[in-house]
Amino acid sequence: MGWLVTIHVLSAVLGIGPTYFGHVLLRKKQSREQLLESLKLFGLLNYFPKIGGSLAVVSGILLVLLSDWKFSELWIVGSLILYVLIQVVAVAMMGPVLKRLVQALGEDEDRERDPAAGSSSLLAQANRLYNTASIMGTILILLMIVKPI
Repeated sequence: MGWLVTIHVLSAVLGIGPTYFGHVLLRKKQSREQLLESLKLFGLLNYFPKIGGSLAVVSGILLVLLSDWKFSELWIVGSLILYVLIQVVAVAMMGPVLKRLVQALGEDEDRERDPAAGSSSLLAQANRLYNTASIMGTILILLMIVKPI
């Protein structure tokens, strides 16, 4: 069982940890080129939560099945719900906003005007969604540590 806990903790740390760099990558007051580069790096960082997060969920479910814990325990139910909500915010909601942001930055280049005018509202929207996902992720980590009943 110890090896499964180790896999679960490592996959959670490696999967979730790098996502907090997104706050630096999606910062305001970047040039168009900097923001495009940041968005590329953001896309690369997303492999960590996809792989690590998936492995953390699978190992977490195995931990529940192989231990005395029950899926009806509040912290387990809350953790699973938070994980699903994070996926909804990060994938279903933020993904399209980031795609529109990249498109807007491309249009800004074609028009040769200030990129902030066309993309600042999309960047602000992406930041709000990212902050929401980060807060939920932090709560998820706290639930894993504290395990309230």
